[in-house]
Amino acid sequence: MTDRLIYLPLGGAGEIGMNAYVYGYGPAGKERLILVDMGVTFPDMDTTPGVDLIMPDLSWLAARADRLEAIFITHAHEDHVGALGHLWPMLKAPVHCRRFTAAIARLKLEERNLPTDILHVHAARPETVEAGPFRVQFVPVSHSIPESSALVIDTPAGRIVHTGDFKLDGTPVVGEAFDPQQWYDIAHERPVMAMMCDSTNIFTPHPGRSEAVLDAPLRQLIADAPGMVVATTFASNIARLKTLAEAAEASGRSVCLLGRAMKKMITAAVETGVLTDFPHAVPPEQAVEIGRENLMLIVTGSQGERRAASAQLSRGKYLGLELKEGDTFLFSSRTIPGNERGVIRIMNALSEMGVDVVDDRGGLYHVSGHANRPDLEAVHDLMRPAMLIPMHGEHRHLREHAKVAMSKGIASEVIVNGSMVDLTGTAPRIVEYVETGRTYLDGAVLIGAMDGVVRDRLRMALNGHVIATVIIDEDDLPLGDAWIEVMGLPETGRSGRSLIEVLEDEMADFLERVDRKTVGSDEKLDESIRRILRQSALDEIGRKPEVTVIISRLMAE
Repeated sequence: MTDRLIYLPLGGAGEIGMNAYVYGYGPAGKERLILVDMGVTFPDMDTTPGVDLIMPDLSWLAARADRLEAIFITHAHEDHVGALGHLWPMLKAPVHCRRFTAAIARLKLEERNLPTDILHVHAARPETVEAGPFRVQFVPVSHSIPESSALVIDTPAGRIVHTGDFKLDGTPVVGEAFDPQQWYDIAHERPVMAMMCDSTNIFTPHPGRSEAVLDAPLRQLIADAPGMVVATTFASNIARLKTLAEAAEASGRSVCLLGRAMKKMITAAVETGVLTDFPHAVPPEQAVEIGRENLMLIVTGSQGERRAASAQLSRGKYLGLELKEGDTFLFSSRTIPGNERGVIRIMNALSEMGVDVVDDRGGLYHVSGHANRPDLEAVHDLMRPAMLIPMHGEHRHLREHAKVAMSKGIASEVIVNGSMVDLTGTAPRIVEYVETGRTYLDGAVLIGAMDGVVRDRLRMALNGHVIATVIIDEDDLPLGDAWIEVMGLPETGRSGRSLIEVLEDEMADFLERVDRKTVGSDEKLDESIRRILRQSALDEIGRKPEVTVIISRLMAE
């Protein structure tokens, strides 16, 4: 039987977030496998109310866990490592990553009381990890979190380069610079059969900028601000936190960090040695004693998260600290699509306080952690892969990236979650479609996206809920009246009467004329009551609520 090399995204292809990519080598259906990344994406109240996290559905891989050699984590962003503590128990394979990523991964495992000895920490290339037929190297890249890595994956069929998230930054402030010579060497040691490449910024036409360019404008902004300054950015962007803190220090301001995620990231960076000279930060209880013009807060919540420090400050006092008229609040971040409403809500609340809100001003106070189109093309030219598979992007990003690659004579294909690709030929070939979906963390429980829990929650949120309780006497027709309770519905309807009274009257009429055959069947009685109540509510208030019928039967003595 002929061996083949396959690639199967289970998350992250056709969306930004929730990254999970499978590679396999061996006879068809018996390949030895590795998984790259186990990420999450975040819910919203419109589509996933009450859900805490969204993760890829790894059922396909879990069913083949005996063939899984290892898990590799490229970097410590939530969309690449956030699902580790929740989904690792279904796979139970060793996890390989670099030092800083391992520090964050360890916290994920400890939170779930999982063993941490499954983590294996590795140095960058040329150190090589052997996992079945795969030989994997971590290649340092610049990104918006320390020790991000691309992966060089050598197989008997050829060399794969999995870029992970990256940008071309020679002066990243914290972390490693992008080294073109190293990438040139990778391409010339052994021809690159396929490159799986970050597609996030394929539509951005200008070259990316270095993190270092933000230092001067941030120093100027903070020095010129008359009152207290508050800045928010991604907690994982250690370089930005350092630049902000140093700018505050240069203007004579004390720095206070607010937010558990930010403190966790700084601690991990210091403990792993990637951050060695971060300015001294004062605790909140000391910060309240410092004059406003001499204080800067660096806080979580750049994406409008309701429980983060930014939102807390926008609603009033937080840990004794309070924004006032004339203060400055800086969003040193890009708003992720889908988070705009939450961010704008905070901005408006701050504006109502008289706080001057400053956003990234077209890049003046923020740079992206992803390569823009000219940078991606430069990497194409540097690596000259036989095939390019766009990843880490919505469908429009993948399609545009594939067009760019094909315009250079590189074979390419748009591969979305669930598409299994055979890479052993001269062009990527889809050989199978695997059912993929999403797994929700709902409170303390993992549920499937198709389990109906969130669907029912949405229906109740949109339509309201009616509970009808009926008592049945086994020897007689229904005893007494039905009791109606409503939730999420108006008290009165078109008639001007109480909605509960209207529904109870409809039920009383039905119970007087119901036949014994219907009374004898819980299923038929349930169906009839639901239909009557939904239609009555539609007539009265213009919507059909969800209905729960409780039938109690009195047993004959």
